Amino acid sequence: MPAPLKTRERIIQASLELFNAQGERSVTTNHIAAHLGISPGNLYYHFRNKQAIIAELFAVYESQVDTFLRRPSGRALTVADKTFYLEALLAAMWHYRFLHRDLEHLLESDAELAARYRQFAQRCLVQAQDIYRGFVEAGILLMDAAQIEALALNSWIIMTSWVRFLGTSRGSSDDLSQDMLRRGIYQVLALEGGYITPSAREAVEALYARLHVPLAQVL
Repeated sequence: MPAPLKTRERIIQASLELFNAQGERSVTTNHIAAHLGISPGNLYYHFRNKQAIIAELFAVYESQVDTFLRRPSGRALTVADKTFYLEALLAAMWHYRFLHRDLEHLLESDAELAARYRQFAQRCLVQAQDIYRGFVEAGILLMDAAQIEALALNSWIIMTSWVRFLGTSRGSSDDLSQDMLRRGIYQVLALEGGYITPSAREAVEALYARLHVPLAQVL
């Protein structure tokens, strides 16, 4: 039987659940404390304010993405790696969807978090370019350096703005589903269509089919 979570861990877990379900703006520290059945003072003993909770959640998200968004060492990339990266991104986006739902507000509210996010974004772009170079070296994609840079940037723009796009298109982002986020992953994959080598096309198109979600189910 797993050991019970400590109060600090319970606060983090409950905050993530509430932020994802209701949106960060709708949740206060009093809501979090009441949800856990603890006093606000007990919560403030562990976190001085809501921004500190958000910063810790972002740190966990950042660490998770840093862990998987890198080339494997000692071997060439495969189409299976493409599946791994896309599904890992989908899982991270879903688990921390509140971050993507209202990112601009979160960064405007916390200058330190905004600075950390800029460093994170720059790191992700560097790693994404390295991964795309790996797919080129493996004979899966055919691109030059400028195309790699552009594709990494366009992919980042889609990944970080997809939830907001859904919110503006649907009138709300409160009812997000994994299928809606899966369509965002598909959009990233679709950017690569013109760069797939003939030898890899069949395998990549099978991945297209697996990730595709009809637009009518999203908007």
